[in-house]
Parts: sequence; C-alpha cells; structure tokens
Amino acid sequence: MKRLLEKNSVVILLGAGGVGKTTVAASLGIAAAISGLNTAVVTIDPAKRLRDALGLRSNGTKPLRLSSARLASAGLAPDMELSALMLDSKSIWDEIVNRFARSPQVRERLLANSFYQRFASHFAGSETFASLEQLYRLHEEQRYDIQIVDTPPAAHAVEFLDAPTRLTRLLTTPGVGLLFRPPLRAGRIAAKLASRAARFVVNELERFTGRSALVDAAQFFSDAAEMVSAVAERFNNVNRLLQSEATKFVLVTTAEPARLSEAARLAAGLKRRGVRLSAVVVNRFADPYSCEAWLKNRGQEPLHLRDLECFRKNGAKFARRDAKLDAIANVLENYRARFNIIAREIDNLCRVLAPEIGFMVVPEILSGVSDLRSLAQMARLLVAETSHAGEA
Repeated sequence: MKRLLEKNSVVILLGAGGVGKTTVAASLGIAAAISGLNTAVVTIDPAKRLRDALGLRSNGTKPLRLSSARLASAGLAPDMELSALMLDSKSIWDEIVNRFARSPQVRERLLANSFYQRFASHFAGSETFASLEQLYRLHEEQRYDIQIVDTPPAAHAVEFLDAPTRLTRLLTTPGVGLLFRPPLRAGRIAAKLASRAARFVVNELERFTGRSALVDAAQFFSDAAEMVSAVAERFNNVNRLLQSEATKFVLVTTAEPARLSEAARLAAGLKRRGVRLSAVVVNRFADPYSCEAWLKNRGQEPLHLRDLECFRKNGAKFARRDAKLDAIANVLENYRARFNIIAREIDNLCRVLAPEIGFMVVPEILSGVSDLRSLAQMARLLVAETSHAGEA
C-alpha cells in the first residue's frame, strides 16, 4: 500500500464492471488522505449511495473538497484533505472544444452540432477519454498530491488504455476525410464516393439517421479538422502520462472463480503490453473472520472451517432427528467448499503475478458499503493488507 499511495502519483483502477472499482477507488482515496496526502478521487458513474457518501450532488469538472463536518461524522479527521469529482464527460469535451477551436464561429458551430453532442455523450470511448483528460488536467495543475481515477463502468483494461489512440485514429483517418471533408450537402456525399459499397453505407446512414444528421456529421468532421493536430497532441500527452513512472495501475476483481481467472488473463495481457501493474485487489472475499484467518496462514484452511467436519460428525445423530440442524450443516459445508475453491484460485492468481505487485484481499462487508463511515472501514482494511502484499 505504501508503494501505491505515494506523493506525486496517479492511481488508475482497471477491471470489469460490477467488481467494485468505484468503491475501491473511494476507499483508496480515503486511505491516501488518512496518510496525509492531499487527495482527489475522480469517479464516473457511482451508485447513489456512493454519491451521497462522498457528498456529490451533480456532475462537474472540478473536484470538491469534503467538508470537515462530513468527515468528522464518519469518524475521520476533519482537516483531512479529500476531494471528489463525479465526472461530466460532455462538459470535458465542451472545454476541449473551447480550448482548441481556432475561431469563435467554429467553436459555436461545434458546440451546437447535434452529431458532436451525441459523440461527446455516447460515443464508445468518449467517456473514457474524458476521464483521462481530467486526470491529465489535474496532473498539470499539481494541486493534489495524488489522483485516484475510477474507470468507466463499461471500460475494460485494454479498452481504457487504447482509448486515446482509437480517438486519434477516428479524427485523423483518411476515410473520414474522404467522406466528410470538405463538408458536402447530404445529397452529394454518396455521389462523391467511387465505391458502390460506400454509397450503400451512406444511403443506409441517411435512411436510419436522416439527411440532416449526415450533414451534421459532415460539418462536425470539417470543423474538427482544424483542431485535430492540437487534440492529437493532447492525446499523445495523455499516453505519455499513462506510460510514466508517476502512473500506477490497480486491477480490481471479485472473489469468484470466473472473475479471478479473468483477472489472471488480464494481468498477463497487461504485462505483454508493457503495462506495469502495481496492485491487485480481490474484493468481497468471504466473511471478515475467515478472510483474516486465511491471510494470517496463507495456504492453509482456517481452523474454524476445518472444525466443520467435527460438527457434521458429532451432530449426525441429532441431524437425523432435526431437519433444520441438517440444513444448517449443509449450508456451512457448502460455504467451506466454496471458500476453499476461491482460496485456491486466489493463490493461483498470486503465482502469476510478479513478486513486486501488491496483493490485497478485502472481505465482504456484511453491512455493505453505504456511507462514508463504511468506506473508511474498507480503507482501513486495505491498509491492513499491506503486510500480505506479494505473498504467494
């Protein structure tokens, strides 16, 4: 953990949707702030309970510091420096247009363009790049000691890392220039194309989106042409930040065999791409008591789970007379079997990780992570896992 939460660093959480990336990001933010770092947490689409816990009422482009009263109510130091932002990707793109458009006329046309509005809000990857752009801005401003970024719900590790390159390719591809530059009336676009297949594509676009939408797309790419070099350079800067020593990647998964196998493949794929993975967080592993017992004696089944054999053996004669007792025994034995399967999968994941990669296992918090106090509880659990990082 100490190697992960350092001054002048950027922490990016990767992983599939539904593994608790947002919760882990917020908890790491609290852990960083507890350690004395001025911390900014950037999240994309938190659940309502997390929005409320962090005091986020609306999207924006600037992190807001949590009030001393809110921190104190959760048992945290009121002078702790923790800021949070629920990102508004459309606002980020609008700021990019305002910054790089060369003339007020082009800027106004782009902002009013319906194709641009759909692109900035819904295009696959636009939300991902908006989060990276925000990260780069915070890094440039140097207002915070550490920034922790939660990736978009739909983004996976590879898609997230590829987003800047894909968007650059979209804006600079020769095919886009052939279709849309200089802007043409919708009726002339198809006529310009030599390929019958290309004419079919444009005709279909007209049929499903309408000619006005196609004209808007043509106008967008035409107006955006003057911004391409500046935006592409911005994307390159983002890529350099991703590849720098300051950026640390954390892979988040859950304690399910399929998820753990997926995490192992992702870790191997990231390694092949030259991405330095700093830590893996296995979220929602068993109950806190069993999780703690397992971490203290890695590779061994917790004693209280092994004792379930005695429960079944000694209680057999009673179980025959009491169906409820027999049902309880079955539940406990199934829990033990599932625990041991997952424990083996976690050990397998540890073996494929490099020794320097931090490894954290977080138990299932039975009350759920529903407020700032429970986030602080999870932060302390993450800090407590430091001594187990990297063990096989």
